[in-house]
Amino acid sequence: MKTPQFWQGDSKSLMPALLTPAAWLYGGISRCHRALQKSARVSTPVICVGNVVAGGAGKTPVAVEIARMFLTEGKNPHFLSRGYGGSLTGPTRVVLDVHSFREVGDEPLILAETAPTWIAKDRVAGARAATEAGADVIIMDDGFQNPSLEKDLSLLVLDAGYGVGNGRLIPAGPLRETLAAGLRRANAVVLVGNITDNDIKNQLNNFKPVFNATIVPRASSAGISGEKVVAFAGIGRPEKFFTSLREAGCELIECFSYADHHIYNKDEIMNMVELGAAQNAALVTTRKDYVRLPVEAKMMVSVFDVDMAFANPEMLRSLLLSVLKEG
Repeated sequence: MKTPQFWQGDSKSLMPALLTPAAWLYGGISRCHRALQKSARVSTPVICVGNVVAGGAGKTPVAVEIARMFLTEGKNPHFLSRGYGGSLTGPTRVVLDVHSFREVGDEPLILAETAPTWIAKDRVAGARAATEAGADVIIMDDGFQNPSLEKDLSLLVLDAGYGVGNGRLIPAGPLRETLAAGLRRANAVVLVGNITDNDIKNQLNNFKPVFNATIVPRASSAGISGEKVVAFAGIGRPEKFFTSLREAGCELIECFSYADHHIYNKDEIMNMVELGAAQNAALVTTRKDYVRLPVEAKMMVSVFDVDMAFANPEMLRSLLLSVLKEG
């Protein structure tokens, strides 16, 4: 589904008010689910990277950076993902060049480039499989609202630019739960960018620790900076990707937005390739979109990779390592 415009706070739209009863129902069902479901613990420490907003907060880059921190300490981190959009129920260890996004989802293919990755609809079964495979620590990409697996550390990722949108619950807004409810269960917040919303500022002023971070282009993407590009993205908020390209000095000839996890067909790709060729512009997309492209299309598309850079990485590293000591 493409993120509705009114989720961002369009004051002229009547949809949030019309959908408020459905949002109340969603919120009630979610609270009951979390209250009634029993949690199970595994012997390996579990770190959850999640958010309160549907899509686009930056969870996956944060999870990747956390895994890199553990790897530099000589640890063996494993990722655990639901495998959204994939056909396999798991627990299945993702094998690059063997599994496709249709089987395991798109984000697990990105995670698997950094560390062993498991997909499992049953998070507890997935955590046990990772433990048996020798994981020192399990990093959950998403799952903040899923109470089935006990977490040793929960990080709440918040995109400062988007905040909480219009502040309403799904489907009237983008929230899976209120920010206040999420903060009550979080051990730390990762704030991506500079916050301007005073209400969110006030809530975070009373919460510690908050780790400030920014999205930066990976060194491998330096060749794209400053070029003319035709950009396309099927992620939670494509405009965030387009902004990153502009900040890197790219001249955007055309931007194409698709729904999150969109599956591209040959005609869509060829139309964009032809447009780029006519304008002498490179066709550029995200890593998440790239793994969903047909094999024959990948040769014609460049990837703009990004990383998450923390203002105080040593403080975060200390928090992460403390979980291992406690475990």
